[in-house]
Amino acid sequence: MKKQIFLIFLVSLFAFKTGMAQDTSPKDYRNFPVTITLQFQSFSLPFKNLGSNFKNMGIGIGTEVSHNGDHDWIQEFSLFWIRNKAMGNGIYLMTQTAWRPYLGNPVFGELKAGIGYKVAFRPSDSWIQKDGEWNSAGKKGKGMLAIPIGIGLGVHNYSDDVYTSPFINYQAVFLKGYNQDIPIVPETIFQFGTRTHFNSLVK
Repeated sequence: MKKQIFLIFLVSLFAFKTGMAQDTSPKDYRNFPVTITLQFQSFSLPFKNLGSNFKNMGIGIGTEVSHNGDHDWIQEFSLFWIRNKAMGNGIYLMTQTAWRPYLGNPVFGELKAGIGYKVAFRPSDSWIQKDGEWNSAGKKGKGMLAIPIGIGLGVHNYSDDVYTSPFINYQAVFLKGYNQDIPIVPETIFQFGTRTHFNSLVK
């Protein structure tokens, strides 16, 4: 667990320094927007049983920086929580590199991938046997390495004043170490959100 969190920290630090090293006056982008998201999650293969996603909802917050001073190459940082009554709730910490080409200004497409960490909780109390007696272990779960890959659409209408950028994306997240029988477990996430770029923050 500590090694995985340290790896995510190193990737994030490298991406942060790369973004800060670019032109401080980008033409169509400002670093460090406040990203607010609404997530819908399902344990399923990508593009399978899409309706099941909307049974499990969550919320998140994040920010991002540009790799080149413009809108098209971005490093995202996000933290979000998802409620899943059947399989257990989860907390996610992720960083992803996103390519956002304009499809027709101000509409853009998005391809992104990265690395993350998920803390999964059990849906109900678990029990362990010790000294011949069963004792409650609570809902404590475990942490897992997460590999997210996503596609999306959004609107980026740059302004010198405060502006927002709404978006939607669909992600496949591959979890390593979910259980001993299945080393890699897929889940999918629909994400709806907005990025608010403030002109008073670091540009």
